Amino acid sequence: MGAKHTRHIAITGGAGFIGSNLLLYLVPKYPDYLFVNVDCLTYAGNLANLSAVEKAGNYRFEKVDICDFAALEACFEKHGIDGVIHLAAESHVDRSITGPAAFISTNIDGTFNLLELARAAHGKGKAFRFHQVSTDEVFGSLGAKGYFTEDSPYRPNSPYSASKAAADHLVRAYYRTYGLDVVTTNCSNNYGPYQFPEKLIPLMIRNATSGKELPVYGDGRQIRDWLYVLDHCEALDLVFHRGRAGETYNIGGRNEIENIELVRLLCRVLDEILGGGPRDKLIRFVKDRPGHDRRYAIDPSYIQKELGWSPRHNFEQGLRLTIQWYLDNQEWLEGCLSGEYLKYYEMMYSNR
Repeated sequence: MGAKHTRHIAITGGAGFIGSNLLLYLVPKYPDYLFVNVDCLTYAGNLANLSAVEKAGNYRFEKVDICDFAALEACFEKHGIDGVIHLAAESHVDRSITGPAAFISTNIDGTFNLLELARAAHGKGKAFRFHQVSTDEVFGSLGAKGYFTEDSPYRPNSPYSASKAAADHLVRAYYRTYGLDVVTTNCSNNYGPYQFPEKLIPLMIRNATSGKELPVYGDGRQIRDWLYVLDHCEALDLVFHRGRAGETYNIGGRNEIENIELVRLLCRVLDEILGGGPRDKLIRFVKDRPGHDRRYAIDPSYIQKELGWSPRHNFEQGLRLTIQWYLDNQEWLEGCLSGEYLKYYEMMYSNR
């Protein structure tokens, strides 16, 4: 294995939304690398997302919880891991409000375990890059003007964002204290194929196509900066390979839109594609969630200047691609909600 592959990269959370898109992008691009998908397959992990690469010679899957240090260490030793792109996380804000313990365990303790393995490799003189994939939510809420930059102070407002902020600080500390080769990226809201249907866009697509209500928090005037997931994958590739050690890069789509306007645009596109409607009559305003940040917006000019990255998709382009993907993959969507994707794992991997 060592002679065959020039790099051995662990993608944690590789069966999740961003992780599976990243593996679908990286595995065919770097045939000389070995990519190891490290995922414990929580409710949002779906190996069916990766059917296109599951038989590739440079792809492996390991069902490992990053909170289990011994299992994680054995996995890294087995595959000779020399780099990590760390995406594994509990990520749904609403779930963090009702049950924060899992977020503290996975997002903080799990990151610590990975950093300890990176530190052990570093201590043996082994080249090892650690890429922490984080979120713009660590910065808190913006006012009507301004943007998050790499120098913005951390002001998390939910258990989810606080746990990610803590992990980011650990990564920075391991760079400063131990000299680890680390990079950190903070991204805006991702959307696109394979996103679990609890999230805003796939939830609205599913409800709107089935005639169900479209619940919108508060007055719907919260603003988010949306990033098409394939644009994000290109940025992660660049930062992992060319980012400077110790640096942070903000990745944003330059696509600010109010939640209510997003839902109305989604309804218009569905009306255009499917006919019928208007589906915006299904919109219902519901009680706002606690600590709901008002506005996020990222200034991605630093990564553009340093690494030459800029998003390829504006929001309407990306949204149309996303809507069409979900319309074409109704079986995948319903399988997520029914848990059918867990049977896929049992079928493909139980005898290995």
